[in-house]
Amino acid sequence: MLAAAALLAATAARAPAQWGLFDSEFDEQKKPWSEIEARLPAYPKADQLIRFEAGAASPHRFYIDPASLSVGEDGVVRYTLVVKTAGGATNVSFEGIRCASREQKLYALGQSDGKWLRAREPAWRHIEYKELNLHHGVLYADFFCPDRRKPGSVKEIVEALRREDARLR
Repeated sequence: MLAAAALLAATAARAPAQWGLFDSEFDEQKKPWSEIEARLPAYPKADQLIRFEAGAASPHRFYIDPASLSVGEDGVVRYTLVVKTAGGATNVSFEGIRCASREQKLYALGQSDGKWLRAREPAWRHIEYKELNLHHGVLYADFFCPDRRKPGSVKEIVEALRREDARLR
């Protein structure tokens, strides 16, 4: 009798987990997604940038500032992107990629004086694989969102970018 009671108690204790009553995915399905506030990072330092290739057809060079990389509780990878154009210009932007919906958002643009200018109407845009923004697709698929739904950790992302940077040298 005592053994039967112990077995019943052990089974009852495991039952909620087996039925998924405490599964975090179950909770996430009911709650609408909400974005956390994006805080502007320090301006990037040229000697710390990590290069990645955004398609062989692009004449530009693309870099990520590893110090700016973060993965928020909202599932958004935020980062500073530096693009050195073939014409000699340097464009700096602070952006985010949301893995769950394959979207990209511009938060701020870098100015030549090393300060940020916030985007006027930042909005999420679906990442398309087109010539103009191929780098967003590369960041999404090859570095930030390895399983296409959830972002990797900052450590995993930086390691993958450093491997790419070493390959390009």
